[in-house]
Amino acid sequence: MSDVRHVLVLPDREAAEEAAQALAERFGTDEEPRIVRDALAGEDDAEDAQWLVLLRDDTERLDPAELDTFAGEWDGWREEP
Repeated sequence: MSDVRHVLVLPDREAAEEAAQALAERFGTDEEPRIVRDALAGEDDAEDAQWLVLLRDDTERLDPAELDTFAGEWDGWREEP
């Protein structure tokens, strides 16, 4: 088993929470994704933060292109970890 992870970068907490919930419905994920606040360099204001949804994919069954399209539904994108 590998330690494949996907990182979805989303513009705000609400989008991250909605996307995390929708992942299980859309892709049938078993493990709950982690949501992490990623403050932009030099910024302390919560408005200047991105939110990351971290998802393990040990079986490598999730298509990165589909995840990128999925993140785009919330004005986000998939980033290589």
